[in-house]
Amino acid sequence: MDTSGDLFIISAPSGAGKTSLVKSLLQSDLGLNLSISYTTRLPRSSEVDGEDYHFVSRETFQRMLNNGEFLESAEVYGNFYGTSEKWIHEKISAGQDIVLEIDCQGAKQVQRIFTRSIGIFILPPSLEALAMRLNSRGQDDPEVIQKRLAAAREEVSHIHDFDYIVINNQLEYALHELVCIIKAERLRKHRQLIKYHALISQLS
Repeated sequence: MDTSGDLFIISAPSGAGKTSLVKSLLQSDLGLNLSISYTTRLPRSSEVDGEDYHFVSRETFQRMLNNGEFLESAEVYGNFYGTSEKWIHEKISAGQDIVLEIDCQGAKQVQRIFTRSIGIFILPPSLEALAMRLNSRGQDDPEVIQKRLAAAREEVSHIHDFDYIVINNQLEYALHELVCIIKAERLRKHRQLIKYHALISQLS
């Protein structure tokens, strides 16, 4: 019997509120595990090494890449990001559900390997709202913000590669929809047949 866990891939254009949603989702008592990516970019003031990302040097990242340690890797806005393949396989094989917060480029690489992964795409309510969120963060100069807005259109073009779409207009409602997706996937036949094998055998 296949008792492996599920891999939930969550992607969104920069500024759509993906990180805030994922943090809230992990606090919702669903027993999810967050895959923490490796990156060469510098940490923001509120970020903690080992919790938000594994912040590493370009040399360390390149060595890990050469050793085949990444399930996927990508360059985004001049910085490199990668996902530990060993960690993902270990957790899923142990029956644990994983949340992978990742850009569309990386998501496509992961979906080729984990064909049963569940893809969730987060959208902002409008382009204007996206621009407002990017500006209010105060983390990027205007030129970078314009690049992110332009990239958003390209990222949205990959939306058909995902299984679910959530509009993040109000965080609480978007979080409710995410929780519903997780619970619905856990109620699928293949998982329930394994979980309640003894009951089903008794009743049949």
